[in-house]
Amino acid sequence: QVQLVESGGGLVQTGGSLRLSCAASGRTFSSYTMGWFRQAPGKEREFVEAVPWNSPTIYYSDSVKGRFTISRDNAKNTVYLQMNSLKPEDTAVYYCAAKQYGVVTTTPVSYDYWGQGTQVTVSS
Repeated sequence: QVQLVESGGGLVQTGGSLRLSCAASGRTFSSYTMGWFRQAPGKEREFVEAVPWNSPTIYYSDSVKGRFTISRDNAKNTVYLQMNSLKPEDTAVYYCAAKQYGVVTTTPVSYDYWGQGTQVTVSS
């Protein structure tokens, strides 16, 4: 089992940047596929990016292509989401998610562990 804690959210102007962090407990972080999802008010939770446990390949949604980058540091049990060129439509609660030895999927129900979320607000 793993516990996830996100940080790094906040208020930023259009075009600005933020870096989210997700710290995981436990000693088997390298065996977890990690993903970032977001949920805006009144909308369903949607996939943002993910990195599998056994490959450096990054999977991302078209809405963040070229602007967001997920990375992981297995030595620090942490996954990051670097967000650049932020837009008002990126405003949402951002969640970190994990599943052990799993393939990357874009559906929230396929992930077993979730953080509490961190708010990102982009002002126009």
